Amino acid sequence: MRRLLALAALLALVGCRGTQRDPSTVVFLIESSPANLDPRIGTDAQSQRIDALLFDGLVTRNASFQFTPALAERWDQPNPLTLVFHLRGGVHFHDGRALTARDVIWTIDSMRSGVVISPKAAAYAAIDTMQAPDEQTVVLHLKHADNFLLTNLSTGAIGIVPEASGRDFWQHPVGTGPFRFVSQQIDQDVVVERNPISWSVVPKLERVRFAVVPDAITQSLELEKGSGDVAVNSLPLDSLPALAERPNLQVDETGGTEIQYLGFNLRDPLLKDARVRQAIACAIDRELIIKTLLRGHAQPASSLLPPTHWAWTGDGVRYDFDPVRARKLLDDAGLRSGANGVRLHLTMKTSTDEGARLVAAVLQQQLAAVGIALNLRSYEYATFYSDVTRGAFQMYSLRWIGGNEQPDIFSYAFSTSRFTPRGANRGHYSNARLDALLDDAAESMDTTKRRTDYIEAQQILARDLPAINLWYRDTIVVHNRRLTRIVPSPSGSYTFLETAELAN
Repeated sequence: MRRLLALAALLALVGCRGTQRDPSTVVFLIESSPANLDPRIGTDAQSQRIDALLFDGLVTRNASFQFTPALAERWDQPNPLTLVFHLRGGVHFHDGRALTARDVIWTIDSMRSGVVISPKAAAYAAIDTMQAPDEQTVVLHLKHADNFLLTNLSTGAIGIVPEASGRDFWQHPVGTGPFRFVSQQIDQDVVVERNPISWSVVPKLERVRFAVVPDAITQSLELEKGSGDVAVNSLPLDSLPALAERPNLQVDETGGTEIQYLGFNLRDPLLKDARVRQAIACAIDRELIIKTLLRGHAQPASSLLPPTHWAWTGDGVRYDFDPVRARKLLDDAGLRSGANGVRLHLTMKTSTDEGARLVAAVLQQQLAAVGIALNLRSYEYATFYSDVTRGAFQMYSLRWIGGNEQPDIFSYAFSTSRFTPRGANRGHYSNARLDALLDDAAESMDTTKRRTDYIEAQQILARDLPAINLWYRDTIVVHNRRLTRIVPSPSGSYTFLETAELAN
């Protein structure tokens, strides 16, 4: 009832905002502005999802997480320390410039040399030298074998930019993707349009406006009124049944690989004790949260990798919901209850997104039951994400989107060499055995050996809990029926726009 009243209260507001708009423009509702549309820099979800429409990597990945050609029509590996990419001909950037091997080398070298300050730079540390024997050939000579390199050269992880693109490239990004950049107004919108010279697919849609609408209820109303056309994984789950009944709307859903996790700062005097992190895990009733708050649109997660991945394992120490065990772990850590029942105080940072705040509020309640007083601090997304990447937190929760579909996520998120800003080890977790396993897996050519390494790595992470894997969220696309040929991606990407159409 409260949500219905809120929806009614906002109806007039949305009505006032309604203006005449170009019917050929698809309005895509997003929660926040992309932090940086330079694909060498942006690592937040919106940046990566929009960049994947504007830019291409040398390779891409199919539904089975296998590599397939993209800007490179083929590639060879004559030995473990040499990769040769043969670029496809006839590819042009959005401004008409022909793609050459020099652009590929510049893109990688600009991150490695510091021309742009990139959190992705460490992903290319294995590269020793690069050569362009001709316009269509790129040769990478490696210092050591790196099985992660193809992942880091794939669409979504990298976007090839024109030679000489500098630090101001984000203001008007130019790629080779199926859409090209038109404009961006921070905290308002990003506009892209069909790239008529796309080498891969020329979209049927003329133009897409990514409208920033932070409030999820307002997003629902925009869709109901027809002033918004589509939203992905950003709507209140309890609004989905009502939206599905609207004659102008359709709800499409598929199992997702997008994973929600709870991150810890291991430099914190309390959280550096693994028993405290384990106790927190035992205090969280994930099944209840999935059943009630998420309305069953998620599955519990025991690893960062999707369960269908060849390297996945669920065979690790488990810290399932068990308040008695949580209290025992806290006792063992010397954190006994005070007169008021509180054992310790922690602070969790969240964005102002309604879904994030609701999850945090439930966690606050569940942790209180074992004596952990959880302070909640909500910030606008840009501020929140900046604090997370700087390590300015005790606890936070975010989602891995797409990046967790390859096992190099373990190195990126937990290797000692990948403390921010060199990677996403924001909590400063360090484990020498894990580092050795990941290094071995990165260099080994034996898939069976690599799987063995990854299984032990997942077992270590399941025991130490530098972060808690909560759930894989289903991908849910709500869209106006005038938008057809929608095929949701398990990763929640926006690539369905490449083949979507507007009904006449």
